Amino acid sequence: MSNATDRIIRLRTVLDRTGLSRSTVYRKIAEGTFPSQVRICVHSASWRESAINRWITDPVGYREEMTDQVAQTQKVEEGAR
Repeated sequence: MSNATDRIIRLRTVLDRTGLSRSTVYRKIAEGTFPSQVRICVHSASWRESAINRWITDPVGYREEMTDQVAQTQKVEEGAR
């Protein structure tokens, strides 16, 4: 859900906008309940502002789309066993 005007924002801005701590952000990313970073270069990653805005709109209901797809794939694989 990105567009030409979607900004890339750094961790400090994400923390300020969400009110979360750094450790909570990374824990939620691992759980699939917070947007993942976008790799900018070898040593830098940031977030799409639109993804953070989606999370802010519905933090309890947010699920990373890729995580949902992986979970669905796992269910299909388990069913095939």
